[in-house]
Amino acid sequence: MREHDEIVKDIKTVLEEKVAQNVAAHNGAIGFIDFALDTGVATLKLSGACSGCAMSQRTLKEGVERLLKHYVPEVNSIVGEDDEQAAEQGYKPYVPRNEIKEKDEEKQ
Repeated sequence: MREHDEIVKDIKTVLEEKVAQNVAAHNGAIGFIDFALDTGVATLKLSGACSGCAMSQRTLKEGVERLLKHYVPEVNSIVGEDDEQAAEQGYKPYVPRNEIKEKDEEKQ
């Protein structure tokens, strides 16, 4: 079994070499937050135009997660967290998924 630091290094490398350029073309960024060795879950930060974007979850699951699972076999899944400062940086539409979820729960 590989060390946590080695896995994190590989995750960051994949994000930098295989993901960054593609999302930057859409004024976005996806960065590393954490990796839980016990569950295999990588937590990533969605910044810029990716933060709050309706397509970001699809990009994460169909693109980024697939790449990470391929190049870093310890990754079982990924979770994306929006950059809370995206709206302040001028990225629109910024609608945090947490607020949408809370509003849906209030309706029920």
